[in-house]
Amino acid sequence: MTSAPATNTDAAWLVGLLQAGDSFYPTGSYSHSFGLEGLVQQGVVHDRATLREFLLLSALPALRHTDLPLAAHAWHAFGEPNWNRVGELCGLSSALKTAREARAASENIGRQRAELMANLRAHPLAQEFLRRATTENWPHSAAISAALEGRVLGAPLTAVLAGISYATLSSLLSAAMKILRLGQNASQSLLTEALAATPALIAAAEATPLEDIGWFNPWLDIAAARHETADARMFIS
Repeated sequence: MTSAPATNTDAAWLVGLLQAGDSFYPTGSYSHSFGLEGLVQQGVVHDRATLREFLLLSALPALRHTDLPLAAHAWHAFGEPNWNRVGELCGLSSALKTAREARAASENIGRQRAELMANLRAHPLAQEFLRRATTENWPHSAAISAALEGRVLGAPLTAVLAGISYATLSSLLSAAMKILRLGQNASQSLLTEALAATPALIAAAEATPLEDIGWFNPWLDIAAARHETADARMFIS
């Protein structure tokens, strides 16, 4: 006997999102700083104040203009399902990451998230996505796979985007604690401030047309490119 699918009022999708966003979940995100280590190596981010600037002026706009609207469009496409649109979004997500390290990080995390959904949940939507991605050579994307998770779990779109926002910001701050003199209380205060801004970002991302998706940040791209050839580094990206 199979269990009934989760609905918007079930706790099942909530606990599923909590599992998928936890550091215990083996997506490999713990091995990435998503460009932050490169900025630290360049001396651009070196304390709480400059880390705060990075979060507010780089991480949050990137969420608003790229990952969140990409995930929103993918969530709708998976719901039909519209596989042509899913493939288009996978390609767009990869193309928007101009630094090789950033593309590779999203590719690895996205592939792992999709495979976990297919294996842990044995869900046909995730299995079909993996089949098509392999057959049609779609790039994997962390944002697209997060949308897939939401559909598999039966989670509403706003909750899916909130989960992406939390996972992104908490991963960055977890990495920051390893490469800066930053304690847990300082990290949590920054996380609280950044999360307070996410409801407005999520609402805007949900209404972003496909043609308006994109965010260019040469500051972060240059740091990521330099990080790739650094003499020493703690994180892959």
